[in-house]
Amino acid sequence: MRKYWENPEPSVGGRTIEATRPATPVPAALRIGEVTISPATVLAPMAGVTDTVFRRFIRNLDGCGLIMTEFTSADGVLRGKDQKAKRYLHFYKDEHPISAQLFGSNPRVMAEAARMVEGLGFDLVDLNLGCPAKKVVKCNGGSGLLRDLPAIRGIFEAVRAAVKIPFTVKFRAGWSDDEIVCVELARMAEDCGLAAVALHARTREQGYSGAARWEWIAALKQAVKIPVIGNGDIRSPQDACAMIAQTGCDAVMIGRMAPANPWIFRQIEQYSATGRYDEPSEADRYEMIRTYFRMLLEEGLRDAEGKMKQFASWFTHGVPGGAGLRKAIYEAKTGPEILARVEEFFEARLETGARVDANEQVISIVPA
Repeated sequence: MRKYWENPEPSVGGRTIEATRPATPVPAALRIGEVTISPATVLAPMAGVTDTVFRRFIRNLDGCGLIMTEFTSADGVLRGKDQKAKRYLHFYKDEHPISAQLFGSNPRVMAEAARMVEGLGFDLVDLNLGCPAKKVVKCNGGSGLLRDLPAIRGIFEAVRAAVKIPFTVKFRAGWSDDEIVCVELARMAEDCGLAAVALHARTREQGYSGAARWEWIAALKQAVKIPVIGNGDIRSPQDACAMIAQTGCDAVMIGRMAPANPWIFRQIEQYSATGRYDEPSEADRYEMIRTYFRMLLEEGLRDAEGKMKQFASWFTHGVPGGAGLRKAIYEAKTGPEILARVEEFFEARLETGARVDANEQVISIVPA
C-alpha cells in the first residue's frame, strides 16, 4: 500500500500546505464503549515519552482525541511502593479521555491492576501486546505473549470481568512473518468482549524497522465488527487519510512522529476538514520548545534535565543552526540553564529577522 511519505513534497515552515480535501478523511469522532474519541486520533503509548507532561502538552496543541500512558507493569501497580508505576499512572483532569496501558502475563494480576486503574479514574484500560523490548519479552510480556494465544485469552477474560470501563488491546501482527496471528487475535478479542483493537502493523521481529504492512490493518477491519485503530508509518496528515482510505480502519494512532512533530494531530484535523494544514514557523517552534521545557520544570520531575536533552533532538530537527543549539543544550548542567540556552538561541534569530511569516505563502501540492 502506498504511503504519502514515500514520495513527499518538500515542507516549508511557517506556510499553509494546501491540497484537495481528502476523499476519505480521518473521522471526526469514534465511540469506544461509552467513551467518545473526537477526533478519531490517538497518541500511542511510548516508554519514556508519554508521561503526564507530554500528554498535556499534546492535548493543549489540539487535535488529539485520545491520549495514553506509558506502558506500565501490572506487577508494579500492585506493589504499592513502586514509585515508577505511580508516576506512570499520574494524570490530571484536563487529560480526559485517557487510557492506561498495562503489560503482564498473569491474568489475576492483570485483572487486579485493571481494577486499580479504573478506580483511579481512567476512561479506558489497554493491554500491551506490542512492546518488542527484550527485557519485557523475556518476562512473557508485550509481544512475547503473541506466541501463546491461550494465555492471552485468559488475560482477556480476567480483565474484562474485572472492570466496567472499555478494555482494549494494542498488538503487533505476530512474532515474525512466519507467525502472523493478528486476525485470530482480533477475533478472540471481540469474542471476549473487548471494546476495540489497535494494530501496529509490524512484527516483533521487525522492531521499528522496515515498512508497516497496512494490509494487515485492512484484514482486521474485515474480520471484526469492533473498532480497529491503525498504527504504523503515519508521518503526515496525508498518510493518516491514506490509511483510513486503504484499510477502512476507524481511527489512526500516532507514535514516534508525535515528539518529532507535535502539531501532527492538529494538522490531521485541519487536512481532513479542509484539505489545508499549517506548517509551524520558527517562532511557533520556539514557543513549543519553551512551553514544553517550562512544563517539565514546573512539574518538578527529578529527570527534567534528561527529558529536555532527550526531546531537544526531536524538537530542533529542521531548525537552521539546530546542531549548535543541541550542543548548547547537551552541555548545560541544569534545567533553567537549558531553557536559557533555548531562549538565547531563538531570540537572537528572531531579532535578526529570521522569523518566517506564517501567512507569507500558500503552497499547493498534488494529493496522494
